[in-house]
Amino acid sequence: MHLYNLTLQGQTAINQAIQGNFSGLPKSQEIVVGRGSALELLQLDTVTGKIKVMCHQDIFGVRSLLAFRLTAGTRDFIAVGSDSGRIVILQYNPEKTCFERLHQETFGKTGCRRIVPGHYLAGDPRGRALMIGAVERQKLVYIMNRDAEAHLTISSPLEAHKQHTLCYAMVGIDVGFENPTFACLEFDYEDADNDPTGEAAKRTQQTLTFYELDLGLNHVVRKYAEPLTDPGNLLIAVPGGNEGPSGVIVCCENYIVYKNLGDQPDIRCPIPRRRNELDDADRTMLIIATATHKTKNMFFFLIQAENGDIFKVTLETDEDLVTEMKLKYFDTVPPANALCILKAGFLFVAAEFGNHELYQIASLGEGGDDEFSSAMGFGENDAAFFEPHELRSLIPIDSMDSLSPLTDAVIGDIAREDAAQLFTLVGRGARSHMKVLRNGLEISEMAVSDLPGNPNAVWTVKKNIEDQYDSYIVVSFVNATLTLTIGDTVEEASDSGFLPTTPTIGCSMIGDDSLVQIYSEGIRHIRADKRINEWKAPPRRQIVKCAVNRRQVAVALSGGELVYFELDLNGTLNEFTERKLFNADIACMTFSEISEGELNSRFLALGTVDNAVRIISLDPNDMLMPLSTQNLPCPPESILLIDTPNEDGKGVASVHLNIGLQNGCLFRNTVDNVTGAIMDTRTRYLGTRPKLFKVQVQGRSAILCTSSRSWLLYHFQRRFHLTPLSYANLEYAASFCSNQCAEGVVAISASTLRIIAAEKLGVAFNVQSFEHKMTPRRIAVHPTMPCLVVIETDHAAYTEVTKGLKRNQMAQDVEEMASDETEAALAREIATNLRERKLDERVFGAPRAGYGKWASAISLVSATTGEKHSHFELPQNENAKCLALVQFSKHPDAVMVLVGCGVNEILNSSEVEPSDSNYRPVRGCVYTFHLSPNGDRFDFLHRTETPLPVGAIHDFRGMALVGFGKFLRMYDIGQKKLLAKCENKNFPVNIVNIQSTGQRIIVSDSQESVHFLRYRKGDNQLVVFADDTTPRYVSCVCVLDYHTVAIADKFGNLSVVRLPERVNEDVQDDPTVSKSVWDRGWLNGASQKVELVANFFIGDTITSLQKTSLMPGANEALVYTTIGGAIGCLVSFMSKDEVDFFTNLEMHVRSEYPPLCGRDHLSYRSYYAPCKSVIDGDICEQFSLMELSKQKEVAEELGKTVSEISKKLEDIRTRYAF
Repeated sequence: MHLYNLTLQGQTAINQAIQGNFSGLPKSQEIVVGRGSALELLQLDTVTGKIKVMCHQDIFGVRSLLAFRLTAGTRDFIAVGSDSGRIVILQYNPEKTCFERLHQETFGKTGCRRIVPGHYLAGDPRGRALMIGAVERQKLVYIMNRDAEAHLTISSPLEAHKQHTLCYAMVGIDVGFENPTFACLEFDYEDADNDPTGEAAKRTQQTLTFYELDLGLNHVVRKYAEPLTDPGNLLIAVPGGNEGPSGVIVCCENYIVYKNLGDQPDIRCPIPRRRNELDDADRTMLIIATATHKTKNMFFFLIQAENGDIFKVTLETDEDLVTEMKLKYFDTVPPANALCILKAGFLFVAAEFGNHELYQIASLGEGGDDEFSSAMGFGENDAAFFEPHELRSLIPIDSMDSLSPLTDAVIGDIAREDAAQLFTLVGRGARSHMKVLRNGLEISEMAVSDLPGNPNAVWTVKKNIEDQYDSYIVVSFVNATLTLTIGDTVEEASDSGFLPTTPTIGCSMIGDDSLVQIYSEGIRHIRADKRINEWKAPPRRQIVKCAVNRRQVAVALSGGELVYFELDLNGTLNEFTERKLFNADIACMTFSEISEGELNSRFLALGTVDNAVRIISLDPNDMLMPLSTQNLPCPPESILLIDTPNEDGKGVASVHLNIGLQNGCLFRNTVDNVTGAIMDTRTRYLGTRPKLFKVQVQGRSAILCTSSRSWLLYHFQRRFHLTPLSYANLEYAASFCSNQCAEGVVAISASTLRIIAAEKLGVAFNVQSFEHKMTPRRIAVHPTMPCLVVIETDHAAYTEVTKGLKRNQMAQDVEEMASDETEAALAREIATNLRERKLDERVFGAPRAGYGKWASAISLVSATTGEKHSHFELPQNENAKCLALVQFSKHPDAVMVLVGCGVNEILNSSEVEPSDSNYRPVRGCVYTFHLSPNGDRFDFLHRTETPLPVGAIHDFRGMALVGFGKFLRMYDIGQKKLLAKCENKNFPVNIVNIQSTGQRIIVSDSQESVHFLRYRKGDNQLVVFADDTTPRYVSCVCVLDYHTVAIADKFGNLSVVRLPERVNEDVQDDPTVSKSVWDRGWLNGASQKVELVANFFIGDTITSLQKTSLMPGANEALVYTTIGGAIGCLVSFMSKDEVDFFTNLEMHVRSEYPPLCGRDHLSYRSYYAPCKSVIDGDICEQFSLMELSKQKEVAEELGKTVSEISKKLEDIRTRYAF
């Protein structure tokens, strides 16, 4: 077995985000984000307020990012810390829209090791030096400089190591042009490590340490270390030099403190808390993200607490000393991994969970909110309180879809749409969603207007070559033509010159300021001064098809005759002296695009009803001579010639001939732009009779294909995308450009005229979201109806009932504290406010309870509308962990919902002693619900206690298999509870998943991979007959066939294991499995072992696996989703030759185009175990990103052409996915 890994959607979680001028363009500012193994450059369109992805590159491992600029420089460089054991300096090339590596310096081993630098990156604000640090011991400093040609240079590393030291944070101090200085939060554990009593660990304090790089001596010294009273988790550099006082702000638990070298005293201010919140009173408050904004005259910081509240921090100074620190509540946004303030007045929030948001900063929080100051004299344990409010200083502008964290997913045509949908459970807490993903491009609808009939074509026309925007929309009906003017509003034009009493076949601007209209009786040439010249078709002959551009017109007459016109220097349209007659009627025709520096198109392509397409020369020396012909399987419906420019935008890289056939296929060919030869045919099925229309996307020509479903073929980020539109079916279309919509499409759908625009280019899925109040954990599908059962669970959370009780208790306490009538009246007002005022949890988050508190619910959700048909909330401290739909043999017509729960479960049981007053015994239970046949409700039946929390439930031959702890137990349904029938209690650690195929049961352990069992009905026993030799921390399992299963573990490995042939024979010979019981066990395991078939490192924890078909008629694939929001699939090859080809291609791309961050690709994909029998499609598809010369070298080594390799890459993707 050999598999091919395809990524359908990369990680959507953002771990790192930095801002800067990476393109080098004047006054430009971009954001670079790290998405797990990929690097992405985002650009803000300040006109539309939308975020555009300018570049996306897989670099296989991003741990830290830093933007830095050399002194007096105009552009920022990117320093990348990864798991490659190297520091890499990248530069963005705006012409090629890609990142380029400038320097790569090796300093250690690969992998995320605690003593190998890469986790922390800090830079001198003047761009003179970088420090890269490890979690423990090692720190390296690199000096950055310029050479004689002003190119960036990097020095050899200078060591700043310290034994037995942990690092918590690192930042570069702004010291102006003095020696570069770095600050670190460190913890020296040497004494604690040598003290078995643990007393030394309690006494040891965290230190704030300053390291100075002496540029004269080329040496790093540990300049100063100060112990901290309370441990910190984050450092913020304060502007220095002429812009500020320098120093750092240390973010500690519940407060922040400003520190600096010299005579500066500590300035301390508490982190304000929300007033009257239900949060656990013992919870401390941490700062999780910060952003700094500075101008020539001022600076401030935005710091975000872990509940999402943002505070504005300012410093008051007296000469060079800071005298006061002020905190003011700013707004509340989702908790972030990174905050970026852009100079244009925007705040980008790279959310920790859920969608990433872009806000416009409307004000700097200078309203009437409470302001807290270090001068207020807060004591050590004093707290400051504020009243949270809706957004005031920020205005939401745009949102980037994120599927992180993705906890579970199911794939299939659940909504009955004749195409697969991906139902994903996404988010955390009150900001959670069930997101439905459909393959398609998101479309923004600008306008919809009804028309007085059903049109049969539409065009947009400019009046003058100097016009930036289109002037007319021309709509053709069966017996008329309607012309509309484009302005602030769209109105009917009365003086356009177009003939309104006949249908139009084609129209365009011609010359510099003239218009041309082609209709069945002739050609109407409309001059700018409204003079009209007409050419009439011959008697008893009509124009049936046409092609037109700025200087040429070609018309096809009935009978297969071609007439060609060309514009002369006087602006007159002249007919070519000869006409061309073909043996069959012409069905469609198009001109090639006019190349830069030329006046006319070089080719005319036309399709005839005799199943052929011809390329006709328009060169004056061999005018209308056929250059090449392609035979087709059926008549063509439409045809377009599109140029693909070079990556630098100069010249034409290739000319593509696109043919829509009547059988629903799209043929895409390459045409030699010198000889006109047709080659490299690629096929894709689109639907019924596809029509092709030219539109504009990203300033380039693209094709909108209208069929039974509309598709957009466009070139984006150096590769072609053919994606269906998530929109109503369109019939006719044309490009549209106005001051409100620069790159839109005007289209006809039935009797309506629509103006639309494509959004989020390059994205494979269109997302529909349905809200949930708690974190959704697991999902199950109704067997016959379009509905889903979802379990939601939150840790450190209260149920709605508990929230009400706590509010009433707080209100009662306030009322009881009143001592007189005045206080009583005030207390009643406060109590009423406590009972009735509830913050929107989707904005401000849910109250955080203590550890060990759980809230859970079960919902029945419609797959089409997202509406909740039924909802059942579990009691406080019961957490739903798993569910299954079971049809018991006693009730074969009824579907039961079984939900496995933990009761009083503690995440880290070693922290709680049984003698503790808060200790409650941990156990489990199974809830049983009856699901109605039409899927509109479920009813509670009973609750069954179990000794331990339930980890897995599975429907097996009319019974329920339930796994809890080391126990696997089989249950039948009873009147008041489930009835235990048999059990096996010999599993190693904890059962987390149960699957079955036929008579076999596959049980997954949390640490010890999978176990194969048989149920011996005669003896009523569950017997293990095979297990794995490798310990795998299983996260999910999918059965591939009777002998094979795919296993995903929490470290990101995806493995395929199979029972060997001899086990299969033993099972068939001895169906009771008496030969395979524990008497022959090896190493305390089963007597037979599974064999490893394939292994591959995905790079993120896999949360779901499913074998399914992603498109109608496509082959089955093993689809996986990850916690970071990535979606991919493993597909099988069709032949041994295909395996050999892709193996060699992967090998060549690895060597010729290694990952930018310096990571060895094979080593990356073999992170925990050697990669086996899986070829990485991500690295193979980077073949198209290589320089053309290298592509040709690789193709020559493989005995193929570049186009043949590109076609094979495209074919294997379209065979299984999109």
